[in-house]
Amino acid sequence: MLIYTIGIGLCLLINSCQKETQDKERENFDYSLLTQSSELQLSGKYEALIRLNIKYLKKAGKMKYEAGKGLCYLNMAGVNVSAGNYEKAHFFFNKAEKDLGNSGNAYHKAAFYDDYGQYYSHLKLYDKAIDCNNKAFQYLKEAKKTELSTKLLPRLYVNKGIYYAWKGWFGTSLKSFTKGNMLENSAYTNCMVAQYYLFVHQPDSAGIYIARADEKMLSQKTSDVESLWVYFTMGYYYNEVNKNEEAEKALKKALEINIKTRRTYSSHIKEVYKALAELYKKKNNGGKAYFYLKKYMEEEGRFDTARFIAMNKATEDFISETKKESDWHKNDLPLFIAMSITVLTLSGVYVRKIIGRQKMKKKSLKEETDKLKSHVHTRQLKEVIELAKRNDSSFLLKFRELFPEFISALLKINPDLENSELTFCAMLKLRFSSKEIADYTFVQHRSVQQKKYRIRKRLNIAGETDIYEFFENIK
Repeated sequence: MLIYTIGIGLCLLINSCQKETQDKERENFDYSLLTQSSELQLSGKYEALIRLNIKYLKKAGKMKYEAGKGLCYLNMAGVNVSAGNYEKAHFFFNKAEKDLGNSGNAYHKAAFYDDYGQYYSHLKLYDKAIDCNNKAFQYLKEAKKTELSTKLLPRLYVNKGIYYAWKGWFGTSLKSFTKGNMLENSAYTNCMVAQYYLFVHQPDSAGIYIARADEKMLSQKTSDVESLWVYFTMGYYYNEVNKNEEAEKALKKALEINIKTRRTYSSHIKEVYKALAELYKKKNNGGKAYFYLKKYMEEEGRFDTARFIAMNKATEDFISETKKESDWHKNDLPLFIAMSITVLTLSGVYVRKIIGRQKMKKKSLKEETDKLKSHVHTRQLKEVIELAKRNDSSFLLKFRELFPEFISALLKINPDLENSELTFCAMLKLRFSSKEIADYTFVQHRSVQQKKYRIRKRLNIAGETDIYEFFENIK
């Protein structure tokens, strides 16, 4: 009996040791995979990130560790969200959910719902994002306290602050940002508190946290992506308080970092373009303002397209799953049809609403773009007129940049026109009088009249046609 009891005890002890060894091995797997993946994603090393997750996917297979596979899929979903590839992200979230759903580790589910919340936030579905964030908090409370769970907690608070800010619940938002910053106190979390104060138009309060974020960025190890966001926030803040030079310097720094991180975090850069457009508009530099506004519109358009594809894909998946689960009995058919119609109707209403908002936004941006284009043209026209008045040798070159088709149209009429004749035609296009042309080119008034006569002959302009009207009609 004693031997039997000892034998059972030894078996239990061996099983316990094996379980502890397996748990430790899986903990090490999680920590190594998630830490390395985060570092590679935040530094923009896309190829290395893919290789790492393929390696760990194989390792998880050998370990028979389903949740380990799920974490690899979750990493791939996260990087695709950050890059704006929402359709691919949706695919990987589905795979991650299957492998993490049965995990006994509550941290896995907390991490899944945190990333899923960020996905919905990118799609501007803030209610769904908040729901996922609440689930992430719930699972994290149940999770064993580890270095990974300690790191995740402040980020959950920061993400909660973002979602509630967009919903307009500013009290809850500020409490969440403040709590996250209190727990982490990094360049990024200080920056996010500053972002909140800029969002609610309190630049004085934002300035305090901008200074702290800058100090933390210098004293702590800060990833490239988080540095990009800090520099963007600094630029935004300096722009608000009319420190244009500091704003330009910070935003240009953010653009530099984007070159390294655009493969894994391209979603941030459109805000930098928008801030630069606003800055140059304020500095009365219409050319650069128009350039960056155009870049912002291109990025925003790309993300809008990706959002619509993702929403349509989610709707299709829902209908497909409902179809699979239905046995297609006679009694089930009306229910399935009703559900499908409901889903399609709600999706249609929602998409129309989003499209309406985007149309308004694009109309506003187009008006601003047209205004900037007009401003740029006016400024360039003044510059060209000044060059003509000074009889500057670069006049014709700058004129061609402003009216690219004009010279080509003249050369089509007469390919033998000389540069001096083209310059004279350009001055007539600008509606300079004969006296003005004589004064600016240091010739007699009679010489200008003779030149006009020669130009009429060279371009076959009828005698009864007003020469200024002729050139005005050449675009």
